[in-house]
Amino acid sequence: MLVAHSTLPPPAAEPLLAEKIQPIKNTGFLRLMQVPHALVGQVFTWQQVVFGLFFVFCLTPWASPPIALALGLVLAQTVGNPFPTHTKQLTHKLLQFSVIGLGFGMNAHAAVQAGKQGIAFTVVSIFGTLGLGFLVGKWLGLGRRVVHLISCGTAICGGSAIAAIGPVLGAKDEEISVGLGTVFVLNALALFAFPPIGHALHLSQNQFGLWCAIAIHDTSSVVGAAATYGNQALEVATTVKLARALWIIPVAIGTALAFKQPGAKIKIPYFIFGFVGAMLLNTFVPAAKPLGPPLVGLAKIGLTVTLFFIGAGLSAKVVLGAGIKPYILGILLWLVISTGSLLVILHTA
Repeated sequence: MLVAHSTLPPPAAEPLLAEKIQPIKNTGFLRLMQVPHALVGQVFTWQQVVFGLFFVFCLTPWASPPIALALGLVLAQTVGNPFPTHTKQLTHKLLQFSVIGLGFGMNAHAAVQAGKQGIAFTVVSIFGTLGLGFLVGKWLGLGRRVVHLISCGTAICGGSAIAAIGPVLGAKDEEISVGLGTVFVLNALALFAFPPIGHALHLSQNQFGLWCAIAIHDTSSVVGAAATYGNQALEVATTVKLARALWIIPVAIGTALAFKQPGAKIKIPYFIFGFVGAMLLNTFVPAAKPLGPPLVGLAKIGLTVTLFFIGAGLSAKVVLGAGIKPYILGILLWLVISTGSLLVILHTA
């Protein structure tokens, strides 16, 4: 029998909740979704039930990265995310483990070839984006730190770059939030837009993978978009993007010098070395090959869930809280890097 309660459960029952229920500040539908209920000794809200159903669907073969992101966005704009702290903590770790798992499905020789092809694009696009971001940000009158965060997120690897550069830059929490919000919104758009554009332009697997790695900000959306296009596109995109992510280190050092932050700690993306190790095992150790398909399958599920968590964190407050100017900067940089790299790829790759 289902029993509704108007107050939170006593302290003894609190461990049964996956995360402590937030105080109800809303009325109507949202208030109803957040009211605690008890069933067979368990305490839950309908908000948690909806989250759970979406989460379980993301574990099935019917879910794809774009669908998972869409479900997360729907959840964030309607009933809300009941576990914001947990999903935020899990997103970073789950993405890292998923990327390492994808390495068990890749060939080192092909990866080296893809890396050679993408290195020139990487160098030109990173420094070009940082320079253009400085000029456009100055024109818009945005703060220097916000401009640098958005520029680094666009140039290197989205949220990971912002999270790594922020402390080196001495950025405030609200400045980091503005950068993350801008980049994540544009990531979501890219995940949906890039595959149809690639098909419309008849891009090859190699061309599309290279374009994703250069023009999409975050590793999760790069891998998600490439995975929907094909396995070869996924291999090229993942390899080039992770090689690009290593530029966090020299850019962070340059940031510390430019913004006069002596002794700043630099976060190194160590999981990239895990990806390389998995790829080497798959290529040169025959005994590891049978592990490849199941590990890659789990990695793809992990990536799908990661994108669901990211979408669930993009509430209207996050989307609108940054204001219009950071989005203008982010969109201009994104349009330049995406159209410019696409034109070059169409004529050279």
